[in-house]
Amino acid sequence: MTSFDTDRVPDLRSPIVILAFSGWNDAASSATNAARFIVRRMGARRFATLPADPFYSFTDTRPTVRSSPSGERVIHWPANEFFYARNEVGSRDVVVGIGVEPNLRWPSFAAAYAELLAQLNVNLVITLGALLADVPHTRPVRVNGSAADPELAERLNLSRSGYEGPTGIVGVIQQSLIANGFPAMSLWANVPHYITAAQNPPATVGLLERLEHLLEVPFDYADLRDASERFEREVAAALGTNSEIEDYVRQLEEAYDSGDESKPMNEISTGEVLRDVEDLLRQERRDDDEPGPAGPAR
Repeated sequence: MTSFDTDRVPDLRSPIVILAFSGWNDAASSATNAARFIVRRMGARRFATLPADPFYSFTDTRPTVRSSPSGERVIHWPANEFFYARNEVGSRDVVVGIGVEPNLRWPSFAAAYAELLAQLNVNLVITLGALLADVPHTRPVRVNGSAADPELAERLNLSRSGYEGPTGIVGVIQQSLIANGFPAMSLWANVPHYITAAQNPPATVGLLERLEHLLEVPFDYADLRDASERFEREVAAALGTNSEIEDYVRQLEEAYDSGDESKPMNEISTGEVLRDVEDLLRQERRDDDEPGPAGPAR
């Protein structure tokens, strides 16, 4: 079995582990952005990486090439990395795993995660995800929390997940953790399905706000609040040019406010909605990036 390469397994105080994966489980990069935020704000240090070779089809999940500060061309492969941080204000330290949903050998991939976590005296594992949903961008982000263990669900005021259907690596990891005796829960942010061309800072904030009290770590959201305000301005400007999409969002608002999100919407092509909003957002960003009128020559 392929295992994580570890520099040194840190000695931690009953850590809480946060896991997030880019790909199918990560609408608008909301989950991985939340995990990266925690790494940056807590000054977390990397201590383990998983070799990419056995788990990816590189024609599907392409490596990227970038230039280093010295001008050298560097290949970056899909990365699965673990970071740890001492918690100066809370009772438990924090471990963050950020990865990429694999193309191959999911059971072995999940087993590698369970093997590493078994060395850390884990107190709780929290998987993060974000899904596209019939929700409006004009309302607070809904974050659903669930746990398979009824005692854990009751203690943390979580629901028991009743989802049935296709799953991603988050679902597979969750099942592997439960089978190996880890206390595990998940948090999922609901992201408006008609806005997929951009990252969604409000959804990232929603996940972080749910994590704050679990980690016992206060976060400064100033940068994310600024990004959220810009995001909301861009979306409002984009939607304001299309009355059909505005009407669709109003229907979503009514369903959200009434709690009845099963009510049928007016006939409208979802594909058309997505294309129109994405085109409008791209145009909005191009307009923002264009330089303003030149001032007088000096």
